[in-house]
Amino acid sequence: MSGVGEDKFFGVLFKQETVKVLRVGLHEWYVKNGRHYIPWKLNIDGTNPQHGQELDPYRIWIAEIMLQQTQLKVMLPYWEKWMHVFPTLQSLNQASEQEVLLLWQGLGYYSRARRIYQAAKQLLDLIGEDDPCEPSSWPHELGTWMSLPGIGKTTAGSIISSAFDIRGVLLDGNVKRVLGRLVANSSPEKESISALWKLSELLLDLKKPRQFNQALMDLGAVVCKPRNPNCFDCPWNTFCIAYSSQSPTDFPVKGSNTLPPRQVIGVGIVFNSSQEVLIDQRLNDGLLGGLWEFPGGKQEPNESIEETIVRELKEELAIEVQVGELLISLEHSYSHKRLCFVVHLCRWLAGEPQPLQSQQFRWVKPNTLAKYPFPAANSKIIAALHNHLDKDKFVERS
Repeated sequence: MSGVGEDKFFGVLFKQETVKVLRVGLHEWYVKNGRHYIPWKLNIDGTNPQHGQELDPYRIWIAEIMLQQTQLKVMLPYWEKWMHVFPTLQSLNQASEQEVLLLWQGLGYYSRARRIYQAAKQLLDLIGEDDPCEPSSWPHELGTWMSLPGIGKTTAGSIISSAFDIRGVLLDGNVKRVLGRLVANSSPEKESISALWKLSELLLDLKKPRQFNQALMDLGAVVCKPRNPNCFDCPWNTFCIAYSSQSPTDFPVKGSNTLPPRQVIGVGIVFNSSQEVLIDQRLNDGLLGGLWEFPGGKQEPNESIEETIVRELKEELAIEVQVGELLISLEHSYSHKRLCFVVHLCRWLAGEPQPLQSQQFRWVKPNTLAKYPFPAANSKIIAALHNHLDKDKFVERS
């Protein structure tokens, strides 16, 4: 810190006058160029809220959880569908977890959906069932929101500033990038995160926190993009150290570009004599918990994929199968690993299925698979299965 009315971050001095100019410039840019079409940031009738006017926290909360790890253009149709199926906190509380997971299918990071389901019950306890649609009855405190499953400091800050137009500091990916370039942050994120939080808090306009936070996020999404930033259109370019260096994309310093490890997964589509297929439900803890899948697992060294499928199905469900033809092979990437699914059609030989490593199993008709929430990668597997069965029916009719 420096003298009265001055703060220094990453070697850059922020005087009170500088902070005021940054706020004014950002607000003016937002009025002309911001993303004013985001539905949960508007009144139900589509009009812009007045300063201090409260918005529906339920709509904002669902959107903020969906936006974790997901871009706006990807999550928007999911949010719209969600609001059609579960328009209120009460309707969400009346649903089953499987209904919630099924609606979430394709959006990824399914633990978010389970945490929404858990948090909904806690919120209803906090708010009461008299009038949970009234924004004033929802919690306004940052700590209360952070006590709910799946909500950290940024999500909580965004919820309270968006819904209630009150002080809520945030530091999402867009904001980290904007602030990191503003000060030309050359330190790794882990070492600089505390200072970035303080800088975000310093810049926040307490008179218009909702608009300021949205403007800052929009600036990162529309102008200060990871690649090819539109620096000439940035209201902060005269203060931006990264822009002055003529290499804004060098900041903030990126982490390692090492590719995540790759694993090969053998998957069995197991048929019984009734032409039903076997699926099982993953345990609730861990990645993709609570979703359904076709059984299988990781290929071990010096093991053929057929041997993998036989072994995994015996370990997972205590059954013996005959591995048949290849149905499909596909790649799917997560943030921490890359998976190659090698899927074979199989015939059930012996052993009554037991959920040794899952919650439960079911024999189901292939045309009912859409009733069960599956991970995103399985959509291609299911499509390939339906295509295979349709071809078989065509051959039989010929």
